[in-house]
Amino acid sequence: MSTKQINRKVWLEFLGSMNLAITILVAIAIASVIGTVLQQNQPYTNYIIKFGPFWHEIFQVLDLYDVYGAVWFLILLGFLVLSTSVCIYRNAPVMLRDRKHFRLNVQEKSLRVLHNFSEWTLSKSADDTEQRVQQILTTRGYKLRRKQDDDNVVIAAMKGGMNRLGYILTHTGMVVIFIGGLMDGNLTLTVKEWLGSVQIETRDIAAKDVPEISRLKPADSASFRGSVTIPEGSGSNQVFLNVRDGYLIQELPFAVELKDFRIEHYESGQPKSFESDLIIHDDQLKEPLKKTIAVNYPLIYRGYAIYQASFNDGGSILNINARPLFSKSPKPLSLKGKVNSVKQLETAEGVLNIEMDDFKLFNIFPAEKNHPSGKKFINFGPSFTFKVRDQDGQAKEYINYMSPILQEGRYFFLSGMRQSTADEFRYLHIPADENMGVERFFKFHALINDPVRVRQTAEQSVDLALKTSKLSDANLRDEVIGSMIKLVGLFNEGGYVAIDKDIREKVPEDRRVKVAEAYLKILQNMLQGLYLNLLNNEAVDISKGINVEQNRFFEDAVNGIAGIGAYGTPFYLQLVDFEHRQASGLQITRSPGKNVVYFGCVMLIIGIFMMFYIAHQRLWIILKPTESGTQLLFGGAGNRNQRDFAQHFKEFVEIFNKHLP
Repeated sequence: MSTKQINRKVWLEFLGSMNLAITILVAIAIASVIGTVLQQNQPYTNYIIKFGPFWHEIFQVLDLYDVYGAVWFLILLGFLVLSTSVCIYRNAPVMLRDRKHFRLNVQEKSLRVLHNFSEWTLSKSADDTEQRVQQILTTRGYKLRRKQDDDNVVIAAMKGGMNRLGYILTHTGMVVIFIGGLMDGNLTLTVKEWLGSVQIETRDIAAKDVPEISRLKPADSASFRGSVTIPEGSGSNQVFLNVRDGYLIQELPFAVELKDFRIEHYESGQPKSFESDLIIHDDQLKEPLKKTIAVNYPLIYRGYAIYQASFNDGGSILNINARPLFSKSPKPLSLKGKVNSVKQLETAEGVLNIEMDDFKLFNIFPAEKNHPSGKKFINFGPSFTFKVRDQDGQAKEYINYMSPILQEGRYFFLSGMRQSTADEFRYLHIPADENMGVERFFKFHALINDPVRVRQTAEQSVDLALKTSKLSDANLRDEVIGSMIKLVGLFNEGGYVAIDKDIREKVPEDRRVKVAEAYLKILQNMLQGLYLNLLNNEAVDISKGINVEQNRFFEDAVNGIAGIGAYGTPFYLQLVDFEHRQASGLQITRSPGKNVVYFGCVMLIIGIFMMFYIAHQRLWIILKPTESGTQLLFGGAGNRNQRDFAQHFKEFVEIFNKHLP
């Protein structure tokens, strides 16, 4: 044998070895588990928040965010295809020959060493015995071959030869499945990246501004999985493919229009069902194709599968009152915004950008204990989410609810704020007035921001105190009035935190408690005086004092104003009306390897069935003429379940005992 032939044999044995195939299969199984547990193709910021920068870098280097498209995974899959194919190449011819080879060259000594063996000395002739034996075997489904060896006759019987085809079908089915997986992998895209004909886009820009090098034509991709969000009444002929830290735009040979979107909720607020009415526009159609899709009920068109994946806001129109928080005028500024758009506001701090991010028609949360409705879940009503970005690019995120929400027996308008998406919302509670509005609160706050009204209230309070104590010191009067005005200013700017900070900076430690008590008493009197002025302006009868509800509103309003300093923006956006527009999140895929995988699965199932449920059984009979009749030697072997075959052989022995002697 030449060196070339030896090397070829060594390579074939290595590539077709079971150890190599099992090793690769285990590696692919582990990778598949990782790809299932770790959500794939998400924005990198999500992974950084979840795992931290250190582990994010490691997972990124290992391509764990796109396991099934990773080069190493495709290489493993390719090697498994090669290894299994070599195994089929080496063993299939042997199995096919073995399926038809009856092994008529069996010797008497070989037969006697079989575990299943028996023999008889019969009075009948060899011809009669042979005829009877063949009849018994054929009626039980065995195929026979006969060989005359001198005076002896050898009969070989075989059943279940399809078992060998099961091995071939099983391995071939695996190869077909792996090929289908390679067809649906990102190998083509990876090669194009290497060649420089495709470049991942990482900028956050409009789809129309994405350059051609980051766009894929319909003919450029054999397979892909992309997503697109389409508002009601709009359409799209492209989808976005998430690729590592960026994306590509995959163009479609047709356009998808969303006519209508519908959603139903459970009492808990979880989506119960949602569906989309789609219209397909294609030059190949005589008229547009109309189809309704729902979760698990996709539309298959021209090899593209369109799935109902999610839902979102489709650009709802929002009518908003921008109420100033540090102005002596409570008059709001009317704004009209659209979700996914940006509005600008002129403020004393400069121009601020308001980024309208989202709108929700329903916000369902667990109800408070002993809620008046008696329900487990209640709807907080509509809300909208927005960011306020300053000129330095720093942004804070807010969520404001349109309707007042019952909490601890009182109604509040809630506005949540957080510095980043990793933080929890901290809520500003604005108490609702008698008309379930915010007018009284902002009028009260405007009085606190009006230096004239604050000074008048301080003067009235000081003059009353001096008159009661019969003092007439002008310098003392001005000093006390100034201190009261400053105290209200501190509270208005930073709440109780600002007052506490001022005390810690200016008052000795041993006097801080008493000074704090005095400050709070003075502040309470000042704020209450402003509140009484407000009620007088509203023509509210307080001749007998304020009632419990009015006093409770005052306390809640003071607590709300105390938190405005940390609110982070000079205005409060109140949603007063909206025009709801929904959008459907579609996932569009093209998987030419899908049918290949299905075909491979069918082969695999049939092959496994044949392997496990069809036993390959062999029987041999040697007939030797003797002076008194015939000597019959009977042996057998099976490739599966030796206990069952032994019982099967025993049944033949009993039949022979009954019919042959």
